[in-house]
Amino acid sequence: MFSERLRALRRGQHITLEQLATALNEQQSVEADDHSNTASQIGNWERGIRTPSYVEVRKLAEYFDVTMDYLTGKAERDEYDLGRLFLSGKQLSFNRELLSGRDRYEIYQLIDGYLHGKENRFTAPETNQQEELDLHLDDH
Repeated sequence: MFSERLRALRRGQHITLEQLATALNEQQSVEADDHSNTASQIGNWERGIRTPSYVEVRKLAEYFDVTMDYLTGKAERDEYDLGRLFLSGKQLSFNRELLSGRDRYEIYQLIDGYLHGKENRFTAPETNQQEELDLHLDDH
């Protein structure tokens, strides 16, 4: 389970083995015997040939912002807190466009305002039909 989840997380973010190794090496570690990660080492983890140490799993979990239980297959990733994501130091993008700090703050405020204003909005009864927009231009 670990190898599949690691591979899926890495590929889902379009990160090469080399990029992940570099990112993990840039993380500060409190372990005195910490060593550098390599692309081949991570490739071995993804293929299930080798098993990473506790320290390495923790670094991976921090990098991908998931729990160690998720990485090891003990838990599913059913929920993700967008507020926590927007307030994290991770780079965020939308449709492949990098969000600035101001963008992140304004989007956070929009979502927060939407959620806190729901009870004050009038809501029409839900129907099973979606409204259609008439986007046809009249040629007159």
